[in-house]
Amino acid sequence: MAPSSRMNYGWVVVAVGALMTCVGFGTMMSLAVFLQPMSETMGWSHAGISGAATLDFLAMALAAFFWGTMSDRFGTRIVVLSGAILLAIGLIAASRAQTLWQFQLCFGVLVGIAAGSFYAPMMAIASAWIEKQRSLAVALVSAGMGVAPVTIAPTASWLITTYDWRTAMLVIGIGAAVLLIPASLLVRPAPQESGGTAATNTAEAGQTEWTAAQALRTPQFVTLALAHFACCAAHSGPIFHMVSYAMVCGIAPLTAVTVYSLAGLSGLGGRLLLGTLADRIGAKPVLVGGLLVQALSIATYLAVARLGEFYALSVVFGIAYGGVMPLYAVLVREFFGARIMGTVFGAVSAFASLGMALGPWAGGYVFDTFHGYAWLHAGSFAIGLAAVAVALSFPSTRRRPLDLGRATA
Repeated sequence: MAPSSRMNYGWVVVAVGALMTCVGFGTMMSLAVFLQPMSETMGWSHAGISGAATLDFLAMALAAFFWGTMSDRFGTRIVVLSGAILLAIGLIAASRAQTLWQFQLCFGVLVGIAAGSFYAPMMAIASAWIEKQRSLAVALVSAGMGVAPVTIAPTASWLITTYDWRTAMLVIGIGAAVLLIPASLLVRPAPQESGGTAATNTAEAGQTEWTAAQALRTPQFVTLALAHFACCAAHSGPIFHMVSYAMVCGIAPLTAVTVYSLAGLSGLGGRLLLGTLADRIGAKPVLVGGLLVQALSIATYLAVARLGEFYALSVVFGIAYGGVMPLYAVLVREFFGARIMGTVFGAVSAFASLGMALGPWAGGYVFDTFHGYAWLHAGSFAIGLAAVAVALSFPSTRRRPLDLGRATA
């Protein structure tokens, strides 16, 4: 494939990845919009419904490593196609659930497993297609998560208001199938290059001849995994309970959704901004700075109560948490190489999903116990500072497996 054709189709793959992360992650996080209506209609507790989101991320954590390994072995197309079908099944089944445990099983397990098939595999293949603007490419794939709050969440809110929560979830499940199944067929493996670029890639591979077993035993992998875990554990609760918190502060339901949507839109801008900065000055300093802003933003939730304050904080918080998310993939690619990226980033994403699992449940528990969210935001702020400390310890330059072996001998 000619270089220009490679670049052109590479951006098609990036666009498909953005769509998949938008629909996959967006359907999961739309549960924040369903939370209050479902609780009122079904009589289920906030903690019980939020527990489905916790199960989502636990299931995603267990599935992410599996999906990443499968994409390395069998290709990304079959992985994302399987995920698209499973996502639709999970959403449609959840819309028919009659008991809380049925809903938790369908939405919390099936949807979580399905959503895990999109993020790590599509981030890996996008980084393989796009070389010179790799940080921007993976940022755009991740940007789908930022688009979700301004597309899926308002759609779900409108459907719930117009019909009911069951109809809304059913329509979203059918829409997921219509969008993602055809899109998965557009995914192709990155072609092997020839000439000078191939020589460059060969030389790079020679410097980073990692096996998955070697990579997963290194302190560098552990550092990235722990940083991603703490990062997601810090922001998942404030994000998931953002709509409910705004409503507790007296903001109308549809207006509260716009607060969440603005944070997501800002996250899209943050991904583009921090991705571009990472291409210029490096992923690590941008990651550390973004994590610090994220922690400070979470702490600020303790002091906001008015709509204008919520909007202003949503912009800053969204830029921070959205912008840091794709940088972990860049660091995995730079340190461990392309050949095992699906496996290694899948494992890192598994830890991130475990972190994401804490927030929804913790927020529901805090609200049911204390009838407010102050302790959620205080705890999330502390975890956010821990993420900054861990990220600071990651090395700025990669080293060969042999070098690491000598250093630890």
